[in-house]
Parts: sequence; structure tokens; C-alpha cells
Amino acid sequence: MSTVPHTRRPVSTPLTIALAGLSALVTLWLGSLAQFSADRVTTPASATPALGVVELRAGETLQQLAGRVAPDTPVGQVVDRIRDLNNLDSASLDAGRTLIAPIG
Repeated sequence: MSTVPHTRRPVSTPLTIALAGLSALVTLWLGSLAQFSADRVTTPASATPALGVVELRAGETLQQLAGRVAPDTPVGQVVDRIRDLNNLDSASLDAGRTLIAPIG
């Protein structure tokens, strides 16, 4: 504990009002900044689909697999996503191979 005598310095009313006003302005500025930043964030038209592990059937192509696992999504988009998720460079795939694919 300090043994040095301290003198109390009262805060003046104008200083209190000025600090409250400054706090209000900073709060408004941060709120508007958050609002404008949220307006610029684009959200996809549909939510990100869940991912699942699927097995490639005998004779099935990536297009057929895409139609099977995500029938409501354009086939080309699903095929591209499957290729990205599984690092596929070749179109030839073996039956029974498991792949990560968007489901739904």
C-alpha cells in the first residue's frame, strides 16, 4: 500500500461531457463501420452444402456421381467441387473408389 499522500483532483463537468461525447462518437463510428462492412460481404445464394464420403459405382462417371449426390445443384459445379476436394487431374476413376463430395 502506498504511504505517499495523494490529492484528489476532481474531474470538471465540461471534461466529463466531452469524454462522454467522444465515447458516443466512437461507438457510432464503430457501429456504422460494422454495418457498411456487413453490406459488402456477399453470401452465396445457397448455403455451403455438407460434405460426405461417397463410393464410385461401377461404370459411373463424375457427372453421374454429381447428379446422384447433389441433384438440385448444377452438375458442372458439383463435378468441379469434387475434383477440387479430391485433387483429381484425370477423368478415369476406378469403381469402389471413395471420394469426398458435396451432399444435397
